[in-house]
Amino acid sequence: MKEILPGRCKERVVVRVPGSKSHTHRALIAAALSDGPCALTGALHSADTHLTRRALVQLGVKIEETGGGLVVRGTSGVLGPCRSPIYLGNSGTSMRLLTAVATLARGETIFSGSQRMHQRPIGDLVDGLNRIGARVSAAGGAFPPVRVADRRPEGGRVAIDCSVSSQFLSALLLIGPYTGRGLDITVSGGPVSRPYIDMTVRIMGRFGVGVERQGYRRFRVPGGRIYTGGSHAVEPDASQAGYFWAAAALTGARVAVDGILEGSLQGDAQFPDLLARMGCTVVRSAQRTAVIGGPLSGIHADMGDMPDLVPTLAVVAAFAEGETVISNVAHLREKESDRLAAVSAELGRMGVFAVETDDGLRVRGGGAHGARIQTYDDHRIAMSFALAGLRVPGVRIENEQCVEKSFPDFWSVFEQLYE
Repeated sequence: MKEILPGRCKERVVVRVPGSKSHTHRALIAAALSDGPCALTGALHSADTHLTRRALVQLGVKIEETGGGLVVRGTSGVLGPCRSPIYLGNSGTSMRLLTAVATLARGETIFSGSQRMHQRPIGDLVDGLNRIGARVSAAGGAFPPVRVADRRPEGGRVAIDCSVSSQFLSALLLIGPYTGRGLDITVSGGPVSRPYIDMTVRIMGRFGVGVERQGYRRFRVPGGRIYTGGSHAVEPDASQAGYFWAAAALTGARVAVDGILEGSLQGDAQFPDLLARMGCTVVRSAQRTAVIGGPLSGIHADMGDMPDLVPTLAVVAAFAEGETVISNVAHLREKESDRLAAVSAELGRMGVFAVETDDGLRVRGGGAHGARIQTYDDHRIAMSFALAGLRVPGVRIENEQCVEKSFPDFWSVFEQLYE
């Protein structure tokens, strides 16, 4: 258990956060399917990205660590066979993206995960893959474990519901170049988390394959193509930066995060704008983005484009004047934990009024006190509620090591906030 000790925070802090988890997953996959080799710099080393990396190795991809990052020996889209089941823990990104990737493998591939993973839906992706000629099955037709047979998808037209996860669309997009006919994808529901779709499309472009699109409703990917090798840099993770921008909001300090710039691939890079609406000041430069804390007021926030930072904003809202309403994030019930229920329960444990709504949360600032915080084995709950300890004594985080899923060095970087 980690106890957060309130103390005097530095007035000015500059921190560095690791590479983007979402960017790392996608870059590893594109590099693995490329004509290689690919040099990846800035890639995140965490529990989740190691699961993707290890799975790719099991599928026959050679990945080497160098002083400057990773070198991935591309396979030109010919993978496998994998002779044993691949375990993906509770990494939803790994499970969804790799289920599609495994349709390019020789032989059968089986993916399993943690108990929570086996409760996270994947049926819409399975249906989509089967409609383009793959042969994929899931438990009850909708949940992992997943079995991918040795049948390469032909491609063609397909509709997919992305109201639960945009990763279903990203998975199809990533393998589209390796289908014979290409893909013409219609999004029939959603999509949620739209910036992650933009990230997938931009990474594919950087690996040499363009995607035609009509907003978020229709996407066309050419078939018979191969990603090109080369050097690729992974951005710092804006989701992780969010904790430190939020720390500025809570303490009144000036906290800058290196490398998060205008034009970022990540929707979470816009989180400082929400903090500005609450009363903070945002300063962007060519090197970093800084937030300077100020008196906080509640806001209404549609967070459909930055769902990973909902727990973070909710904790900030607990110390703001008035009520904050967070909306358009119903799909957070299907994450590593039911994040809407978890945030509501743990803020309530701290004496803060917080209730779930149909698609989000309502949080009324004031009354916060210390508490023992359950993390539900969810990294984002642990890191978000650590922030509350900057304001009130007695905040203790259970199972603090769960941050290793995405940010193994979180606690040491967190300590940099203190004098």
